Amino acid sequence: MKRELISTSDGSNTLLINDLNETYHSKHGALQEAIHVFVKNGLNLINYCEINILELGFGTGLNVLVTFDEYLRNDKNHVINYFGVEKYPIFFEEASELSYSELFPNQILKDLSLKIHKTEWEKLVELDVNFNLKKIKDDFFNIKNMDLPPIDLVYFDCFGARVQPDLWEKEIFEIVASKMKTGGLLTTYSSKGTMRRALIELGFEVEKRQGPPGKREMLIAWKK
Repeated sequence: MKRELISTSDGSNTLLINDLNETYHSKHGALQEAIHVFVKNGLNLINYCEINILELGFGTGLNVLVTFDEYLRNDKNHVINYFGVEKYPIFFEEASELSYSELFPNQILKDLSLKIHKTEWEKLVELDVNFNLKKIKDDFFNIKNMDLPPIDLVYFDCFGARVQPDLWEKEIFEIVASKMKTGGLLTTYSSKGTMRRALIELGFEVEKRQGPPGKREMLIAWKK
């Protein structure tokens, strides 16, 4: 897939897949979207000493970086185990061109912005004393066969239903739910009706929330 570097409205960069006319993040602000959807309406809603996060769509790694930034803000007092699944990893050269190191004042994060793309796939790597990352190169539907710990928080950050409709139907949410703890949270930038109905059918408590810049609504869902 041919990818092009583009700038978004908050000054952060993302990638555009030309053939699909699909971006990895919102054109209205890649950084703002990541913080709003996955930190403010995800990580910050969970009370934890140790948390297992599953991300569907590791992509550019921006969601890892905003999660790590929040971890630093909490004085590294919590343990985070982060599992990012990605079928088509971006190239290191693309990661470098994104210039995510410029988004964070902390030197640890500046260094981490490229380090996460150098770490070995399929191996749990210690990024910091209480922050571990495992990148998994695989299809999202194979999550059902993965050896994962019980998941507390899901970052559902797949490409949109226009280009990947099968990733927004009941089957994939059933697979994800099977890996989650009771009381676990799923958060996503989308508010798609079929997704909402599928989650309710699977026993989730679904809540609409204000969306990130450029989007009216988003969804979070608690596994009951």
